[in-house]
Amino acid sequence: MNIATLFNAMPGALAQGLIWAIMAIGVYLTFRILDVADLTVDGTLGLGGAVCIMCMISGMNVWLSLLLAFGAGLLAGLVTGLFHTFMGIPAILAGILTQLSLYSVNLKIMGKANQAINVDKYDLLVSLRYIKGVPFYRNTILIVAVLMVVVIAILYWFFGTELGCSIRATGCNANMARAQGINTNFNIVLGLMLSNGLVAFSGALLSQYQGFADVQMGRGAIVIGLAAVVIGEAVFSKIFRNFALKLLSVGIGSVVFGLLGMQVLVPAVAKAFGKASGACLLSAIVVAIFLAVPYWKAKYFTRVAVKKGGSSNA
Repeated sequence: MNIATLFNAMPGALAQGLIWAIMAIGVYLTFRILDVADLTVDGTLGLGGAVCIMCMISGMNVWLSLLLAFGAGLLAGLVTGLFHTFMGIPAILAGILTQLSLYSVNLKIMGKANQAINVDKYDLLVSLRYIKGVPFYRNTILIVAVLMVVVIAILYWFFGTELGCSIRATGCNANMARAQGINTNFNIVLGLMLSNGLVAFSGALLSQYQGFADVQMGRGAIVIGLAAVVIGEAVFSKIFRNFALKLLSVGIGSVVFGLLGMQVLVPAVAKAFGKASGACLLSAIVVAIFLAVPYWKAKYFTRVAVKKGGSSNA
C-alpha cells in the first residue's frame, strides 16, 4: 500500500474505529468493571446488525431500528447472565453457548447468511458513502463521534448512581458486595445486558456503514474489543484517572487500532496468512503483547530492594 492510498483510506478507517469504540466500551464493562470473560460479543455484534438491517428493510425509521438492535443486545446479555447466575454455568461457557445460539438466530432473522441494504434507497444514519463530499451534519465520522460521547456521558452518569456503584462493587469484590446486602447476581446480569446492548448497537451502526449484515460479521469482535481496551489502558492509564476518561481511552484505543492496525499492519499480515485472517491474527497478537507487558515489567524490569536482615520488598 502506497502513501497516497493509505491517506485516502484514513477517513474510512477512522469512522470504522469509532464504531468499534462503542463495541469496545461494551467489552470494557464486562472485562474490567464486572471482571467477567464474556464471549457473547462475537454473536451479539451480528445480532445488532441483522435486527437493524431487517427493520429498516421493513420500513422502520433508522432510530427505531437502532433502538430495537440495542434491545436485542440486551436480551442476548440477559440469556448469558441467566446461564451464568441461574443455571450455574461458568461465565466463559455461558457466553460461548449464547454466541453459538445467536448464529442460528441471526440466520433466522435475515433469512439468509447475508442481507444488503442500499444507501440510495434507505435513509441510513451512517455509511461509507457519507465520509467525503457530504454536509458536515451527515458526516459519518462526526455522527459516530457524537454518539460515542453520548454513550460515555450516559455511562458516567449511570455508574455514579447507587445501582451503578453496586455493579462496580460486584466486579471489584463480589464477596464483600454480598456482605453489604448487594444482589450480585442481579448486577452481573444487568452488566452483561448493558455490555451486549452496546455491542449490538455498534453492530447496527457497522452494518449500515458497510451496507450489509452478515452472520460472520462478529467473528473476532471480542479480540478487537480487547485490543482497544488494552491499547487504551497501556497508553492512557497513567493520565486518565476519571471513569469517563477511562471510557474515552478505550475509544481512543479502538481508533488507534483502526488507523494503524487495520490500514498498516493487517495488510502486511494478510500477505502471509490471507486477507480474511489478517485482522484476527493481528488483534490476537496485539492483545497478547499488551496483556503480557505488566507481567514482563514486574518480572524482568522491577528492581528488588533488599533490606537488612534478609527481608526484601519489590
